[in-house]
Amino acid sequence: MTTIDHLSLGVPDVAAAQTFYTELLSTLGISCLASGEGFAAYGRERVAFLLLSPFDGGAASAGNGAHVAFAAPSRDAVSAGHVAGLAAGATDEGAPGPREAYPMPGVFAAYLRDPWGNKLEIVHGGFSG
Repeated sequence: MTTIDHLSLGVPDVAAAQTFYTELLSTLGISCLASGEGFAAYGRERVAFLLLSPFDGGAASAGNGAHVAFAAPSRDAVSAGHVAGLAAGATDEGAPGPREAYPMPGVFAAYLRDPWGNKLEIVHGGFSG
Protein backbone atom coordinates (compact mmCIF):
# COMPACT_ATOMS: atom_id res chain seq x y z
CA MET A 1 0.00 0.00 0.00
CA THR A 2 1.29 3.45 -0.89
CA THR A 3 1.47 6.34 1.57
CA ILE A 4 0.16 8.95 -0.85
CA ASP A 5 -2.87 8.06 -2.96
CA HIS A 6 -2.65 11.11 -5.24
CA LEU A 7 -1.92 14.84 -5.38
CA SER A 8 -4.07 17.45 -7.08
CA LEU A 9 -3.90 21.08 -8.11
CA GLY A 10 -6.82 23.42 -8.65
CA VAL A 11 -6.66 25.28 -11.95
CA PRO A 12 -8.95 27.93 -13.47
CA ASP A 13 -9.02 26.29 -16.93
CA VAL A 14 -8.53 22.51 -17.02
CA ALA A 15 -8.23 22.35 -20.81
CA ALA A 16 -5.44 24.95 -20.89
CA ALA A 17 -3.69 23.33 -17.92
CA GLN A 18 -4.01 19.91 -19.56
CA THR A 19 -2.25 21.23 -22.66
CA PHE A 20 0.58 22.66 -20.58
CA TYR A 21 1.00 19.66 -18.26
CA THR A 22 0.75 17.10 -21.07
CA GLU A 23 3.63 18.79 -22.80
CA LEU A 24 5.71 19.22 -19.66
CA LEU A 25 5.06 15.80 -18.13
CA SER A 26 5.54 13.87 -21.36
CA THR A 27 9.23 14.71 -21.05
CA LEU A 28 9.23 12.75 -17.78
CA GLY A 29 7.41 9.69 -19.13
CA ILE A 30 4.16 10.75 -17.45
CA SER A 31 0.98 10.82 -19.52
CA CYS A 32 -2.64 11.82 -19.17
CA LEU A 33 -4.42 8.59 -18.24
CA ALA A 34 -7.95 10.00 -18.03
CA SER A 35 -9.77 13.27 -18.50
CA GLY A 36 -13.30 14.54 -18.38
CA GLU A 37 -15.45 17.44 -17.30
CA GLY A 38 -13.41 19.40 -14.79
CA PHE A 39 -10.43 17.05 -14.45
CA ALA A 40 -7.32 15.59 -16.06
CA ALA A 41 -5.47 12.69 -14.41
CA TYR A 42 -1.78 11.87 -14.88
CA GLY A 43 0.62 9.09 -14.02
CA ARG A 44 2.90 6.39 -15.34
CA GLU A 45 1.08 3.16 -14.49
CA ARG A 46 -1.63 4.64 -12.25
CA VAL A 47 -3.14 8.05 -11.60
CA ALA A 48 -0.99 10.00 -9.16
CA PHE A 49 -1.49 13.67 -10.11
CA LEU A 50 -4.66 15.50 -11.07
CA LEU A 51 -5.70 18.88 -12.39
CA LEU A 52 -9.14 19.89 -11.14
CA SER A 53 -11.62 22.71 -11.26
CA PRO A 54 -12.13 23.65 -7.59
CA PHE A 55 -15.21 21.81 -6.31
CA ASP A 56 -16.42 24.84 -4.36
CA GLY A 57 -16.83 26.85 -7.57
CA GLY A 58 -14.38 29.49 -6.33
CA ALA A 59 -11.30 30.76 -8.09
CA ALA A 60 -8.34 28.42 -8.23
CA SER A 61 -5.42 29.59 -6.13
CA ALA A 62 -2.27 28.15 -4.62
CA GLY A 63 -4.31 25.97 -2.32
CA ASN A 64 -7.92 26.05 -3.47
CA GLY A 65 -8.41 22.66 -5.05
CA ALA A 66 -5.04 21.33 -3.85
CA HIS A 67 -4.84 18.57 -1.27
CA VAL A 68 -2.71 15.65 -0.21
CA ALA A 69 -4.49 12.28 -0.12
CA PHE A 70 -3.28 9.64 2.30
CA ALA A 71 -4.21 6.03 1.48
CA ALA A 72 -6.07 4.18 4.26
CA PRO A 73 -6.22 0.37 4.57
CA SER A 74 -9.96 0.32 5.43
CA ARG A 75 -13.08 2.41 5.87
CA ASP A 76 -12.62 2.14 9.64
CA ALA A 77 -9.14 3.61 9.27
CA VAL A 78 -10.60 6.56 7.32
CA SER A 79 -12.98 7.25 10.20
CA ALA A 80 -10.27 6.80 12.85
CA GLY A 81 -7.94 9.13 10.99
CA HIS A 82 -10.64 11.76 10.73
CA VAL A 83 -11.31 11.59 14.48
CA ALA A 84 -7.58 11.72 15.31
CA GLY A 85 -7.04 14.68 13.02
CA LEU A 86 -9.88 16.62 14.61
CA ALA A 87 -8.50 15.82 18.06
CA ALA A 88 -5.08 17.10 16.99
CA GLY A 89 -6.46 20.47 15.87
CA ALA A 90 -7.68 19.98 12.29
CA THR A 91 -11.03 21.28 11.08
CA ASP A 92 -13.63 19.17 9.28
CA GLU A 93 -13.83 19.58 5.51
CA GLY A 94 -15.97 16.50 4.84
CA ALA A 95 -17.06 13.73 7.17
CA PRO A 96 -16.14 10.12 6.39
CA GLY A 97 -18.39 8.62 3.74
CA PRO A 98 -18.78 7.48 0.13
CA ARG A 99 -17.46 9.85 -2.52
CA GLU A 100 -19.49 9.74 -5.71
CA ALA A 101 -17.25 12.32 -7.47
CA TYR A 102 -14.55 9.69 -8.00
CA PRO A 103 -14.66 7.95 -11.39
CA MET A 104 -14.83 4.51 -9.74
CA PRO A 105 -17.37 3.01 -7.31
CA GLY A 106 -16.82 2.26 -3.64
CA VAL A 107 -14.50 5.14 -2.70
CA PHE A 108 -14.76 6.09 0.99
CA ALA A 109 -13.00 9.24 2.19
CA ALA A 110 -12.86 12.06 4.71
CA TYR A 111 -11.42 15.55 4.39
CA LEU A 112 -9.65 17.77 6.92
CA ARG A 113 -7.87 21.09 6.92
CA ASP A 114 -4.73 21.07 9.05
CA PRO A 115 -4.07 23.92 11.51
CA TRP A 116 -2.11 25.75 8.78
CA GLY A 117 -4.88 25.58 6.21
CA ASN A 118 -3.66 22.66 4.07
CA LYS A 119 -6.42 20.39 2.81
CA LEU A 120 -5.95 16.68 3.52
CA GLU A 121 -7.86 13.64 2.35
CA ILE A 122 -7.90 10.20 3.95
CA VAL A 123 -9.10 7.71 1.36
CA HIS A 124 -9.88 4.01 1.06
CA GLY A 125 -10.50 2.54 -2.39
CA GLY A 126 -9.05 5.53 -4.21
CA PHE A 127 -6.75 5.51 -7.20
CA SER A 128 -4.11 3.34 -5.48
CA GLY A 129 -6.66 0.63 -4.78
